[in-house]
Amino acid sequence: MATRRHRMREYIFKTLFQWDFKSDENLEEIAKEELSLLRDNRIREQAFDYIQGIKDKIKIIDEIIQKYLENWSLDRLSAVDRNLLRLGTYELLYIFDVPIEVTIDEMIELGKTYGTENSGKFVNGVLDKIAKGEAPKEKFDL
Repeated sequence: MATRRHRMREYIFKTLFQWDFKSDENLEEIAKEELSLLRDNRIREQAFDYIQGIKDKIKIIDEIIQKYLENWSLDRLSAVDRNLLRLGTYELLYIFDVPIEVTIDEMIELGKTYGTENSGKFVNGVLDKIAKGEAPKEKFDL
């Protein structure tokens, strides 16, 4: 059974994925629609906070991801991989109570569910490099 936080990440991912295709649409509107399916109010609020944080820091997040992509550009990635990397990078850098391994494992699982057979491995490799190069020091002690 999926944990509440796993379900939350899944809904955040789905919201980001939709926003990727409807970039002219307001992220908050897409989020409200998608997150309305979450029954737990606390999880819904937390998911909305994540989405708001990702939106506010999207330029920084994308620059960091691009820095660690070897022989790829962000816009050439599949929408699934791109948005898993965005969510994973945000969590690695800005959510201080989630261990690095948990973030990476969660993104691998979502990659296996929604991406290609290579998504999990690809996302793992990029997020591992981002964690080693960018994650705050205190994240390594969790």
